[in-house]
Amino acid sequence: MFLLGFSYYGALGAPEESVRQDLNDLRTLGFNWFRVWATWSAYENPVSAVDEHGEPRPVFLARLKRLIEQAGRRGMIVDVTLSRGADLPSQAAHLRAVEVLAEALKPYRNLYFDLANERNIKDARYVSFEELAALGARVKQIDPDRLVTASHGGDLTRDEAKSYLEIAGVDFLAPHRPRHADSPRETEAKVRECLQWAAEVARTVPVHCQEPFRRDYPAWQPQVEDFLTDLRGAAAGGAAGWCFHNGGPKDDPNGRPRRSFDLRPEEGRLMSQLDPVERELLAQARGQLR
Repeated sequence: MFLLGFSYYGALGAPEESVRQDLNDLRTLGFNWFRVWATWSAYENPVSAVDEHGEPRPVFLARLKRLIEQAGRRGMIVDVTLSRGADLPSQAAHLRAVEVLAEALKPYRNLYFDLANERNIKDARYVSFEELAALGARVKQIDPDRLVTASHGGDLTRDEAKSYLEIAGVDFLAPHRPRHADSPRETEAKVRECLQWAAEVARTVPVHCQEPFRRDYPAWQPQVEDFLTDLRGAAAGGAAGWCFHNGGPKDDPNGRPRRSFDLRPEEGRLMSQLDPVERELLAQARGQLR
Protein backbone atom coordinates (compact mmCIF):
# COMPACT_ATOMS: atom_id res chain seq x y z
CA MET A 1 0.00 0.00 0.00
CA PHE A 2 1.38 3.39 -1.00
CA LEU A 3 1.00 5.99 1.75
CA LEU A 4 -0.50 9.16 0.30
CA GLY A 5 -0.38 11.63 3.14
CA PHE A 6 -0.57 15.18 4.39
CA SER A 7 0.99 17.31 7.11
CA TYR A 8 -1.38 17.81 10.04
CA TYR A 9 1.17 19.07 12.53
CA GLY A 10 -0.94 21.12 14.95
CA ALA A 11 -3.95 18.81 14.97
CA LEU A 12 -3.90 18.48 18.76
CA GLY A 13 -5.07 22.09 18.87
CA ALA A 14 -7.96 21.58 16.46
CA PRO A 15 -11.63 21.15 17.46
CA GLU A 16 -12.85 17.58 17.09
CA GLU A 17 -15.45 18.58 14.51
CA SER A 18 -12.76 20.21 12.36
CA VAL A 19 -10.65 17.07 12.58
CA ARG A 20 -13.62 14.93 11.62
CA GLN A 21 -14.36 17.05 8.56
CA ASP A 22 -10.71 17.24 7.46
CA LEU A 23 -10.20 13.49 7.75
CA ASN A 24 -13.43 12.77 5.91
CA ASP A 25 -12.53 15.16 3.09
CA LEU A 26 -8.98 13.93 2.69
CA ARG A 27 -9.90 10.26 2.93
CA THR A 28 -12.48 10.81 0.17
CA LEU A 29 -9.66 12.25 -1.95
CA GLY A 30 -7.62 9.08 -1.45
CA PHE A 31 -5.31 10.14 1.38
CA ASN A 32 -4.55 7.35 3.84
CA TRP A 33 -1.81 8.76 6.06
CA PHE A 34 -0.90 11.95 7.93
CA ARG A 35 1.81 13.40 10.13
CA VAL A 36 1.00 14.93 13.54
CA TRP A 37 3.52 16.21 16.07
CA ALA A 38 3.51 15.12 19.70
CA THR A 39 5.73 18.15 20.43
CA TRP A 40 4.26 21.25 18.79
CA SER A 41 4.08 24.83 20.05
CA ALA A 42 4.03 27.08 16.99
CA TYR A 43 2.62 30.62 17.25
CA GLU A 44 2.90 30.53 21.05
CA ASN A 45 0.27 27.80 21.16
CA PRO A 46 1.71 24.74 22.94
CA VAL A 47 -0.32 21.67 22.02
CA SER A 48 2.30 19.04 22.84
CA ALA A 49 1.23 15.69 24.25
CA VAL A 50 4.25 15.75 26.59
CA ASP A 51 5.96 18.52 28.56
CA GLU A 52 9.60 19.63 28.50
CA HIS A 53 10.49 16.79 30.90
CA GLY A 54 8.80 14.20 28.70
CA GLU A 55 5.93 13.75 31.13
CA PRO A 56 2.36 13.50 29.82
CA ARG A 57 0.09 16.50 29.33
CA PRO A 58 -3.17 14.64 29.89
CA VAL A 59 -5.52 16.87 27.86
CA PHE A 60 -3.35 16.76 24.75
CA LEU A 61 -2.35 13.12 25.12
CA ALA A 62 -6.07 12.30 25.19
CA ARG A 63 -6.54 14.35 22.03
CA LEU A 64 -3.73 12.41 20.37
CA LYS A 65 -5.43 9.13 21.23
CA ARG A 66 -8.76 10.35 19.85
CA LEU A 67 -7.06 11.52 16.66
CA ILE A 68 -5.45 8.13 16.15
CA GLU A 69 -8.77 6.43 16.83
CA GLN A 70 -10.49 8.62 14.23
CA ALA A 71 -7.75 7.80 11.73
CA GLY A 72 -8.07 4.10 12.44
CA ARG A 73 -11.80 4.15 11.77
CA ARG A 74 -11.00 5.54 8.32
CA GLY A 75 -8.17 3.14 7.55
CA MET A 76 -5.51 5.84 7.93
CA ILE A 77 -1.95 5.57 9.25
CA VAL A 78 -0.57 8.21 11.64
CA ASP A 79 3.02 9.43 11.85
CA VAL A 80 3.58 10.62 15.44
CA THR A 81 6.60 12.92 15.35
CA LEU A 82 8.83 14.23 18.13
CA SER A 83 11.55 16.86 17.90
CA ARG A 84 14.50 17.70 20.11
CA GLY A 85 14.52 21.38 21.11
CA ALA A 86 12.55 23.66 23.39
CA ASP A 87 9.84 21.05 23.88
CA LEU A 88 12.36 18.27 24.62
CA PRO A 89 15.65 19.94 25.58
CA SER A 90 17.64 16.86 26.62
CA GLN A 91 18.13 13.18 25.89
CA ALA A 92 16.67 12.34 29.30
CA ALA A 93 13.46 14.23 28.52
CA HIS A 94 13.36 12.69 25.06
CA LEU A 95 13.71 9.18 26.45
CA ARG A 96 10.93 9.79 28.93
CA ALA A 97 8.68 11.18 26.18
CA VAL A 98 9.07 8.14 23.92
CA GLU A 99 8.45 5.91 26.94
CA VAL A 100 5.24 7.77 27.80
CA LEU A 101 4.00 7.73 24.21
CA ALA A 102 4.93 4.11 23.56
CA GLU A 103 3.01 3.01 26.65
CA ALA A 104 0.00 5.24 26.03
CA LEU A 105 -0.33 4.40 22.35
CA LYS A 106 0.44 0.69 22.56
CA PRO A 107 -3.19 -0.36 21.92
CA TYR A 108 -3.26 1.50 18.59
CA ARG A 109 -1.71 -0.31 15.66
CA ASN A 110 -2.16 2.33 12.95
CA LEU A 111 0.83 4.50 13.84
CA TYR A 112 4.59 4.71 13.78
CA PHE A 113 7.03 7.11 15.47
CA ASP A 114 9.36 9.63 13.90
CA LEU A 115 11.59 9.75 16.95
CA ALA A 116 13.54 12.89 16.06
CA ASN A 117 12.56 15.27 13.30
CA GLU A 118 15.54 16.29 11.13
CA ARG A 119 17.89 14.93 13.78
CA ASN A 120 20.99 15.64 11.69
CA ILE A 121 20.61 19.45 11.71
CA LYS A 122 23.28 20.90 14.00
CA ASP A 123 21.02 23.10 16.08
CA ALA A 124 18.60 22.32 18.93
CA ARG A 125 17.15 19.49 16.83
CA TYR A 126 20.38 17.50 16.79
CA VAL A 127 20.25 13.91 18.04
CA SER A 128 23.27 11.66 17.55
CA PHE A 129 22.91 8.22 16.01
CA GLU A 130 23.79 6.70 19.37
CA GLU A 131 21.11 8.72 21.14
CA LEU A 132 18.67 7.78 18.41
CA ALA A 133 19.49 4.11 18.93
CA ALA A 134 18.65 4.49 22.63
CA LEU A 135 15.33 6.18 21.82
CA GLY A 136 14.38 3.39 19.43
CA ALA A 137 15.42 0.72 21.91
CA ARG A 138 13.21 2.31 24.58
CA VAL A 139 10.20 2.10 22.25
CA LYS A 140 10.98 -1.50 21.26
CA GLN A 141 11.29 -2.56 24.91
CA ILE A 142 7.70 -1.45 25.45
CA ASP A 143 6.23 -2.33 22.06
CA PRO A 144 8.55 -4.61 20.05
CA ASP A 145 6.47 -4.46 16.86
CA ARG A 146 6.20 -0.66 16.71
CA LEU A 147 7.88 0.84 13.65
CA VAL A 148 10.27 3.74 14.24
CA THR A 149 12.22 6.11 12.06
CA ALA A 150 13.96 9.48 12.35
CA SER A 151 13.70 12.06 9.63
CA HIS A 152 16.74 13.58 7.95
CA GLY A 153 17.00 17.18 6.79
CA GLY A 154 18.22 17.10 3.18
CA ASP A 155 19.34 14.28 0.93
CA LEU A 156 21.12 11.33 2.51
CA THR A 157 24.66 10.24 1.76
CA ARG A 158 25.61 6.57 1.59
CA ASP A 159 27.36 6.77 4.97
CA GLU A 160 24.35 8.45 6.58
CA ALA A 161 21.96 5.84 5.22
CA LYS A 162 24.24 3.13 6.56
CA SER A 163 24.38 4.76 10.01
CA TYR A 164 20.60 5.06 10.22
CA LEU A 165 20.31 1.33 9.56
CA GLU A 166 23.34 -0.10 11.34
CA ILE A 167 23.73 2.24 14.32
CA ALA A 168 20.31 3.78 14.92
CA GLY A 169 18.40 0.69 13.79
CA VAL A 170 15.46 2.53 12.24
CA ASP A 171 12.82 0.54 10.37
CA PHE A 172 12.79 2.82 7.32
CA LEU A 173 14.51 5.91 5.92
CA ALA A 174 12.77 9.29 5.87
CA PRO A 175 14.82 11.93 4.04
CA HIS A 176 13.43 15.47 3.71
CA ARG A 177 14.54 16.39 0.21
CA PRO A 178 15.81 19.91 -0.61
CA ARG A 179 13.27 22.59 -1.55
CA HIS A 180 14.25 24.08 -4.87
CA ALA A 181 12.82 24.16 -8.38
CA ASP A 182 14.83 21.16 -9.60
CA SER A 183 13.87 18.98 -6.66
CA PRO A 184 10.70 17.36 -8.14
CA ARG A 185 12.59 15.96 -11.12
CA GLU A 186 15.32 14.52 -8.90
CA THR A 187 13.09 12.57 -6.54
CA GLU A 188 12.81 9.30 -8.45
CA ALA A 189 16.60 8.95 -8.74
CA LYS A 190 17.14 9.93 -5.10
CA VAL A 191 14.66 7.32 -3.86
CA ARG A 192 16.31 4.62 -5.98
CA GLU A 193 19.70 5.68 -4.62
CA CYS A 194 18.53 5.29 -1.00
CA LEU A 195 17.03 1.88 -1.72
CA GLN A 196 20.31 0.77 -3.28
CA TRP A 197 22.29 1.92 -0.26
CA ALA A 198 19.96 0.04 2.04
CA ALA A 199 20.45 -3.10 -0.02
CA GLU A 200 24.22 -2.70 0.27
CA VAL A 201 24.00 -3.14 4.04
CA ALA A 202 21.72 -6.13 3.62
CA ARG A 203 18.63 -4.42 4.96
CA THR A 204 15.72 -4.06 2.62
CA VAL A 205 13.82 -1.15 4.15
CA PRO A 206 11.30 1.34 2.76
CA VAL A 207 12.12 4.92 1.87
CA HIS A 208 9.40 7.39 2.83
CA CYS A 209 9.10 10.86 1.22
CA GLN A 210 7.70 12.18 4.46
CA GLU A 211 8.24 15.95 4.16
CA PRO A 212 8.87 17.39 0.70
CA PHE A 213 8.70 21.04 -0.34
CA ARG A 214 5.66 23.21 0.31
CA ARG A 215 4.03 26.49 -0.59
CA ASP A 216 5.12 29.79 1.01
CA TYR A 217 8.65 28.63 1.74
CA PRO A 218 11.20 31.01 0.18
CA ALA A 219 12.43 31.42 -2.43
CA TRP A 220 10.51 29.07 -4.71
CA GLN A 221 6.73 28.79 -4.91
CA PRO A 222 5.85 25.32 -6.29
CA GLN A 223 2.89 24.91 -8.61
CA VAL A 224 0.50 21.98 -9.08
CA GLU A 225 2.71 20.22 -11.61
CA ASP A 226 5.73 20.47 -9.33
CA PHE A 227 3.87 18.61 -6.58
CA LEU A 228 2.54 16.03 -9.03
CA THR A 229 5.97 15.47 -10.59
CA ASP A 230 7.42 14.90 -7.14
CA LEU A 231 4.63 12.47 -6.23
CA ARG A 232 5.03 10.52 -9.46
CA GLY A 233 8.80 10.41 -8.98
CA ALA A 234 8.45 9.07 -5.45
CA ALA A 235 6.10 6.32 -6.58
CA ALA A 236 8.16 5.42 -9.67
CA GLY A 237 11.35 5.27 -7.60
CA GLY A 238 9.82 2.76 -5.21
CA ALA A 239 9.07 4.99 -2.22
CA ALA A 240 6.68 3.74 0.45
CA GLY A 241 4.79 7.02 0.49
CA TRP A 242 4.64 10.74 -0.19
CA CYS A 243 3.33 13.70 1.79
CA PHE A 244 1.43 16.82 0.78
CA HIS A 245 3.42 19.13 3.01
CA ASN A 246 1.91 22.43 4.08
CA GLY A 247 2.52 25.16 6.63
CA GLY A 248 2.63 28.87 7.36
CA PRO A 249 4.68 31.47 5.46
CA LYS A 250 8.28 31.05 6.56
CA ASP A 251 9.24 34.68 5.96
CA ASP A 252 6.31 35.98 8.04
CA PRO A 253 5.99 34.10 11.35
CA ASN A 254 2.65 35.78 12.09
CA GLY A 255 1.36 35.42 8.54
CA ARG A 256 -1.50 33.42 7.18
CA PRO A 257 -2.61 30.99 6.07
CA ARG A 258 -0.87 28.94 8.72
CA ARG A 259 -2.36 25.69 7.40
CA SER A 260 -1.41 22.63 9.47
CA PHE A 261 0.88 24.68 11.69
CA ASP A 262 -2.08 26.28 13.50
CA LEU A 263 -5.50 24.62 13.50
CA ARG A 264 -7.20 26.52 16.29
CA PRO A 265 -10.83 27.51 15.63
CA GLU A 266 -9.92 31.10 14.83
CA GLU A 267 -7.58 29.93 12.05
CA GLY A 268 -9.94 27.35 10.58
CA ARG A 269 -9.58 23.71 9.69
CA LEU A 270 -6.89 22.59 7.28
CA MET A 271 -9.08 22.32 4.18
CA SER A 272 -10.36 25.87 4.66
CA GLN A 273 -6.82 27.31 4.85
CA LEU A 274 -5.46 25.83 1.62
CA ASP A 275 -4.86 27.97 -1.46
CA PRO A 276 -6.12 27.15 -5.00
CA VAL A 277 -2.88 25.43 -6.02
CA GLU A 278 -3.04 23.12 -3.02
CA ARG A 279 -6.71 22.36 -3.59
CA GLU A 280 -6.04 21.40 -7.20
CA LEU A 281 -3.13 19.22 -6.11
CA LEU A 282 -5.38 17.35 -3.69
CA ALA A 283 -7.96 16.80 -6.43
CA GLN A 284 -5.38 15.28 -8.77
CA ALA A 285 -3.05 13.43 -6.40
CA ARG A 286 -4.78 10.04 -6.26
CA GLY A 287 -4.97 9.90 -10.05
CA GLN A 288 -1.16 9.97 -10.30
CA LEU A 289 -0.96 6.56 -8.62
CA ARG A 290 -3.25 4.62 -10.96
